[in-house]
Amino acid sequence: MAFWNFLTKEIAIDLGTANTLVMFNDKVVVDEPSIVAMDRTTGRVIAVGREALQMHEKTHENIRTVRPLRDGVIADFTVAEHMIRHFIKKLQTDRKFLGANLKMVICIPSGITEVEKRAVKDSAEHAGAKEIYLIHEPMAAALGIGIDVESHVGHMIVDIGGGTTEIAVIALGGIVCDQSIRIAGDELNNNILFHMRRQHNLDIGEKTAERIKINVGSAQDELADPPPPYEAHGRDVMTGIPKKVTVTYKEIANAISVTIGKIEEAVLKALEQTPPELSADIYEQGIHLTGGGALLRGLDTRLSERTKLPVHVAEDPLRAVVRGTGIALKNYQRYKFLLM
Repeated sequence: MAFWNFLTKEIAIDLGTANTLVMFNDKVVVDEPSIVAMDRTTGRVIAVGREALQMHEKTHENIRTVRPLRDGVIADFTVAEHMIRHFIKKLQTDRKFLGANLKMVICIPSGITEVEKRAVKDSAEHAGAKEIYLIHEPMAAALGIGIDVESHVGHMIVDIGGGTTEIAVIALGGIVCDQSIRIAGDELNNNILFHMRRQHNLDIGEKTAERIKINVGSAQDELADPPPPYEAHGRDVMTGIPKKVTVTYKEIANAISVTIGKIEEAVLKALEQTPPELSADIYEQGIHLTGGGALLRGLDTRLSERTKLPVHVAEDPLRAVVRGTGIALKNYQRYKFLLM
């Protein structure tokens, strides 16, 4: 038995719309954008991850960049398989991986369909996995931030990723009620793209919108510690000439306010569905924010004002889900009831 254990290598994967993270031996060994650059004529993969992101929106007609995941699920099966295979190959440079059986735990949105689950499993199988388990993102996030998911005390997790926002109330090792909406970081980027075009007559790309969100993104138009204005570059819609526009956090807060409001509504809906005894627990424990969206300035304060509950931003929220996936994998016997 020990011999077979020696031959099995365990990998935890957070297969995200924006970023894919891979954990091996309690370390995050891959943290790269979920994007692939391909040759249109031959179908050959040219670059994956950061290198492919540098090519995004800069390619000529022979190269296309593809984001294989949309709204938290696989949209392009073949490209997703190439991407997973590439990230696994990064690990296989280690001799310990030669001839090893791969056991994977992959996190998935709680609102995923059976067809979408099959797409994730098939992609992992074709990439070389022998054993594949799936875990819901809110449950993985809860494990990743140190919550005892088996406890009778209820906790609310709000995981805001690139494609989906996962909201779940967790108690006794299960999800009591949840909301999964396909509104998250990508939607905020689209809000910024639209705002820049309408307000400043400036055409910008996805990467620039993401940079604006990171540098001056805010859920509130009044911050105690506001970021400095940010200079965005793009093409003038009227003249076609490249130009520069300075944007402030206040105007970005107004641009993304409606989308933040939709996330708030989903949180309130989940709270409405929560049994009264668990509502009492959440009143005491508060709401836990994870995912890249948790880093948006003022989001915790705005959510707290709307729900009248304490809101806690997780430490290193970007890696909470992959940490939790790794914990479930490492303690398989204890947490196997969470895995599908």
